[in-house]
Amino acid sequence: MCFKNLPIEFDAAGNATLKAGVANPYTYTETPLPTPIEDDPERMRQLFARNGAIRRVDFDPVTRVAGALAFHTVVDLENRQVMETASMATLFRGYEIILQGRDPRDAIFISSRACGVCGGVHAMASALACEMAFGVKPPPMGVVARNILQSTEYLYDHPIHLSLLAGPDFSEEAVRETNPEIWQRALDTRLPGRAIHGYEFMSELMTDLTPLTGKLYLEGLHYTRLAREAYVLIGGKFPHPQTVVPGGVSASLTASDLNEILLRVVKYFDYGRKTVAIWDDLADFFYDVNPKYRDIGTRPKSMIEPGQWDDPYAYDATFENADDWARQRWAPPGVIVDGELVTTSIQMLNAGVEEFVEHAFYEEWTGSGQDQKFATDPAGNPLSPYHPWNKQTIPKPTATSWKEKYSWSTAPRWDRQAMETGAYSRIWTAAMYQNYRTSDYIEATGRSLKVQLPKAELPNPLIEWTIPETWGAFERNRARAYCIPFTAAIAYENILLAYDLLRKGGPDAKMSTPYKVPKDERMGVGLWSAGRGYLTHHMEMDKGVIENYQILTPSTWMASPKDPFGNPGPYEEAVMATPLLENYEKPEDFKGIDVLRAIRSFDPCMPCTTHLHMDDRTITREIISCACGSDGPHDH
Repeated sequence: MCFKNLPIEFDAAGNATLKAGVANPYTYTETPLPTPIEDDPERMRQLFARNGAIRRVDFDPVTRVAGALAFHTVVDLENRQVMETASMATLFRGYEIILQGRDPRDAIFISSRACGVCGGVHAMASALACEMAFGVKPPPMGVVARNILQSTEYLYDHPIHLSLLAGPDFSEEAVRETNPEIWQRALDTRLPGRAIHGYEFMSELMTDLTPLTGKLYLEGLHYTRLAREAYVLIGGKFPHPQTVVPGGVSASLTASDLNEILLRVVKYFDYGRKTVAIWDDLADFFYDVNPKYRDIGTRPKSMIEPGQWDDPYAYDATFENADDWARQRWAPPGVIVDGELVTTSIQMLNAGVEEFVEHAFYEEWTGSGQDQKFATDPAGNPLSPYHPWNKQTIPKPTATSWKEKYSWSTAPRWDRQAMETGAYSRIWTAAMYQNYRTSDYIEATGRSLKVQLPKAELPNPLIEWTIPETWGAFERNRARAYCIPFTAAIAYENILLAYDLLRKGGPDAKMSTPYKVPKDERMGVGLWSAGRGYLTHHMEMDKGVIENYQILTPSTWMASPKDPFGNPGPYEEAVMATPLLENYEKPEDFKGIDVLRAIRSFDPCMPCTTHLHMDDRTITREIISCACGSDGPHDH
């Protein structure tokens, strides 16, 4: 039994059904949110009288590639704790509305514009949804080509996060400004991984994380370029590919193309080893300085992962067989609740998803719970009226209220629980999956994931990521580093498969399968992932055009507002648990570096400026690639 909260049970054959005798099984009673502190003037006055260090601190905007993020907090700077949080997605894009009435194939190209970093994964999720609706199965080479595209997109994405976005939070500038005592310790700390990454002292590593001038920052830029060069050899352009189509890829692939891609992918063998050693040393150094750094950004080990990188011979695009072909992916699907892998069924993963809008700027699309269009999925599993296949996007902009509506993000939940997702959710699920696919380079042990890459120039020890005991900001970044060798191994394995398919020729070496757009009513879903985790595209079509289209992204899961049951979203929960460990003599000196480290560990793709609102002042800091600024505050 994988559901604790949804009204779904299983018969002796393992088939999912609604619990018998339950009227309106998906209805619920909303739990009112407590009155926010700043909306209660008397409480705020009492708190301030007792402790003058109570402050409202807003990080606005904390922007990301796919939309703007603002983050509201109330902090107790005397006791160094966060008292209140609210995550606000401040931008409405409306791709679901734009796609209504269009040819389903248009969704591949339009939806990829949802992100300027990881547009390719949207194109592939959309192609998967079309294939399921059209009833078309790509040939093996078409699947392998997509796997290579997915891998090279990630080999671009991971260095951006580690070197350009999260990395500067641990640079010399950030550490000296917020915790000068840690910088002094870094000057004398020799690093265990120096034989791999080449840094004798932690201070040298921190200096090279400095934005624009640091060697690690510039190296990260270099490796993003290498991955883009490999990607466009199949995708045609980046970040919005032109060759992903239902039934495969609309590009030819030659041995010369594969040679060019391989020359670039193998460079990530040493880069992955080096990056793993760097983030191992960074995390362990901070834990040694102060064990409380383990608590930065902590939350339960509850994650959702649809998986990706299809087996070229197992994938058949049908929903009915989805459990079989999805479990054979290089990254299998899974749902982890409090550290336990509760299901690897992609059908149950899909059936457990709901979206709520009580605290989002949307109208509810369902009333009693009896007016849903789809009561079951194509395999007969029960669906909630709040499931994406039943959802309608109905914007309702209102004034911002911390107790009512305050975000353009919905609140997705699985089994009515807040779930985290990320590059790490795929290695976590793979590590726990005892029936992990046969691979020459990757092994799952149940508690760790081992990667053995071919030898390049650096020493070549076995790379092993172990599931951590405490899950927080430092472990998110560490796991993201391990995703580089994991992804490089999958890219390499698929390149070898492509060479073999080219050598053999025949139907399996074709790039795509012909198809016709059906005119009857159809459903399809792309159950896929992005660099930041979970990504699904749910589609309903009729008469050859899209009737309804719903995109659920990783940022929606993690930046979500509170749900109708009063549970916070992952960002909100993680920041609430974060101790404030930076040094400040006066409240006005507070910079919020630990809060920022917690948020950035989720990889919201933040550009250059952060504003902090404190009482009646707005503090503006110019920040290069998310490092903590060193200039003094400016009143406005």
